[in-house]
Amino acid sequence: MTNKGNLHKLTKSEEDYLKALFQLLIDEGLEKVGNNQLADHLNVSPASTNNMVKKLKAKGYVVSEKYTKLDLTEEGKRIAVRLIRKHRLWETFLCDYLNFTWDEVHEVAEQMEHINSPKLIDELDRFMNYPRRDPHGEIIPDADGKYSIQPKVMLSSLSEGDVCQLVSVNDGSVTFLRYVSEIGLVLSSKITILEIRDFDNSIRIQFDDRVETVTKKFADNVFVKISK
Repeated sequence: MTNKGNLHKLTKSEEDYLKALFQLLIDEGLEKVGNNQLADHLNVSPASTNNMVKKLKAKGYVVSEKYTKLDLTEEGKRIAVRLIRKHRLWETFLCDYLNFTWDEVHEVAEQMEHINSPKLIDELDRFMNYPRRDPHGEIIPDADGKYSIQPKVMLSSLSEGDVCQLVSVNDGSVTFLRYVSEIGLVLSSKITILEIRDFDNSIRIQFDDRVETVTKKFADNVFVKISK
């Protein structure tokens, strides 16, 4: 059994691997994650991932079947959720109180999520009056580690004539977030699918009396809920 008192001995890289594995399993709904999938997600070599998986298995955070089917132990999940909670709280603080834009907060929060001070995070949460969502629309786990995912689908999965509301965006790319802002989309924007072009699957959308044509890659990174 993993000793929770050893949490401070995890390196930044080890924490990054646990969080990435959790996001692939939970946010992307994969039953198991392959070694190469995890390597691609983190943009590292399969050999580096293989070595890290061995370390995390030895510490009791990861289980695997010949490195082809990776999963987290309960303790591994607990650590990953704690990291996601810190990340999203810091993003919210930076955006709401320090005048950062939503395309600027991700990289800073990536660094700050590794600060190991439960009191600091609890006080940060209290100071902001317990926000429920981060600047990109994702739900912030609570102090008890409750992690929930809001119902959402990719914009690219919709059909012509569908009407939806923007609920979250992929926060991993600064250039992508800047582009979202440049065309005028914001969280809660009401979007109508006007046309899907067969040639390249680009999509013509309407929102706030504006019409834009976006690529499939763009639509794969925008998450919406269908309007009734």
